[in-house]
Amino acid sequence: MVPPLTDDRLDRFEAALHGDLIRPDDDGYDDARAVWNGMIDRHPALIARCAGVADVIEAVTLAREADCPVSVRGGGHNVSGSAVCNDGLVIDCSEMTAVGVDPAARTVWVQAGARWADVDHETGAFGLATPGGVVSDTGVAGLTLGGGIGHLRRKHGLSCDNLRSAEVVTADGEFVTASATSHADLFWALRGSGGGVGVVTAFEFDCHPVGPEVATCFTFYPGDRATECLQAYREFTATAPDEVSTLTSTGVMYDPDLFPPGVVDETKFAVMGCYAGDPETGERALAPLRELADPIADYSAVRQYVDFQQLLDADYPEGMRYYWKSLYLDGLPDSAIDRIAYWAEAAPSRLSTVDVWHLGGAIGRIGAAESAFAGRHAPFLLGVEANWKDPTADDENVAWVRDCLDDMRQFSDGSVYLNFPGFFEEGEAMRRTTFGPAYERLVEVEETYDPTGVFGRQTGAGAGAEASESDPE
Repeated sequence: MVPPLTDDRLDRFEAALHGDLIRPDDDGYDDARAVWNGMIDRHPALIARCAGVADVIEAVTLAREADCPVSVRGGGHNVSGSAVCNDGLVIDCSEMTAVGVDPAARTVWVQAGARWADVDHETGAFGLATPGGVVSDTGVAGLTLGGGIGHLRRKHGLSCDNLRSAEVVTADGEFVTASATSHADLFWALRGSGGGVGVVTAFEFDCHPVGPEVATCFTFYPGDRATECLQAYREFTATAPDEVSTLTSTGVMYDPDLFPPGVVDETKFAVMGCYAGDPETGERALAPLRELADPIADYSAVRQYVDFQQLLDADYPEGMRYYWKSLYLDGLPDSAIDRIAYWAEAAPSRLSTVDVWHLGGAIGRIGAAESAFAGRHAPFLLGVEANWKDPTADDENVAWVRDCLDDMRQFSDGSVYLNFPGFFEEGEAMRRTTFGPAYERLVEVEETYDPTGVFGRQTGAGAGAEASESDPE
């Protein structure tokens, strides 16, 4: 830490915390610094495990006084690594997991350490949901601040589109509530910027009637049919109703529990999604996706929405190695489809995939200037996921993702989904390209609420930008 942070000041800080202060010599240090992505191996000087807002205020004050690196940890489902910094202070909100539903108002209040499984459990009891990701272990904070692309996106929008208000501790230690009518500039930035303007301690979301049962599609096809399946998928999306939100994955997707020995090691094409409406109508709407070719396996069903949210959890275990990047695609021409098939075959890991997410619908009906989220113009999102177990294979898996992205930029304006950012290695260049004309506005908000750069010193894109949506991602 920096010299002004004396032992006496640290003692006073620790005494003020209701949570725990964890140092490198403490027994729980290695567990406390670990996040979901096993590639992340950072060593903070201090971890303040906050019990509530008062602890967050104390931690922000300490970081400002010490002029040290700072990172913010929410649910800890962290693909980019920005939840943990080296040689600085981690403001850890992972113990702050309360969720409260107002079924009459159709709203839910969520603390920053909660994961989507916590939210779905509470809202589902009332037949409600707010859009999350597609893996229930994902942290609410990071996913929302980066946008939040999930199973309800085309009908009910992004996670950040459903944000009514956010409780924030700013860099000067002030506690404010940001909404459309209070601190509106801060509220604009929180909806899709990735963070960097304060520590969000709680979120309030709109909810929608969903389920409890929904029609779902989860169908696998032979990899040698991937090109024609993607072409048929493209045609399907051209007329799909807003209730249908789907994505495709191309890769081996090795799983001996799902596939027979003859195909378990072969490349496959999968399509997954659900219908946010009447299940019987949904089954008819999704039926064409189950007939793109002769399927290898079809796990489509009418199932509980909360169960569908958890369907991919086991595919993304904590501690495995992950490196994900993305591009918003201008379209899905045959030439792009050919390259997707090529890169899926070239993946060095049997667990890696090249994914295409259908966007549009409710996402595109919100004006580009209404929030910081930058992907409303795109019909599709490309996600390139390297998932592997062997630490000696890091270089080849990271190179595969980067080479794929370099190739696929010919089909994109270069903007990215900030929840699939790699390790933010492009820095400000990534943000400038992604936010475009809104970049200067975002910088102004950051300078207003963090004039001394307290959160600008952290690793990654911004305070709270710690989520991977883990939507397959």
